[in-house]
Amino acid sequence: MNAQSDEREEAAAATVARPTTGDVTEGAAQPVPEAAKEEPALGSRAPHFIKRSRPLHVSWQVGVFVVGLAVVAAGVSMLVLPGPGWVVIFGGMAIWATEFVWAQLVLRWTKRKVTEAAQRALDPKVRRRNIILTTIGLVIVAVLCGVYLWKFGLAMPWKIDQ
Repeated sequence: MNAQSDEREEAAAATVARPTTGDVTEGAAQPVPEAAKEEPALGSRAPHFIKRSRPLHVSWQVGVFVVGLAVVAAGVSMLVLPGPGWVVIFGGMAIWATEFVWAQLVLRWTKRKVTEAAQRALDPKVRRRNIILTTIGLVIVAVLCGVYLWKFGLAMPWKIDQ
């Protein structure tokens, strides 16, 4: 299965679709569907003089892979250590995407999913539910803190004698 041909078929299907009703005149400006928007071409973004020489291009790809791997490894370690782990991991993927088609496709898929999640989060019903759940959680925490203060005062938990 070739991912590039799948994307081309989706873009072609989006551009071929025409309205079935006769209310839109031919040649009138129509909004461009999301799938038909122009995305950068897939493939290597190495300079032309590097692409001309096969050994130089392979060594370039190895260098990009090693640098991207180091950045992704640092991001994975930051998932358990202090630091912006996911941001660094996606930075490493972006480094890989300068040279490898598979990384470009992963980044495109990730961008689509993040955009969809952001749109869902902006839905008024979802926002209302999240606000209600946050308020209930804060009330529960406030009640628990109040009970603790009423029972023990300002004593720290490790200094309570009971």
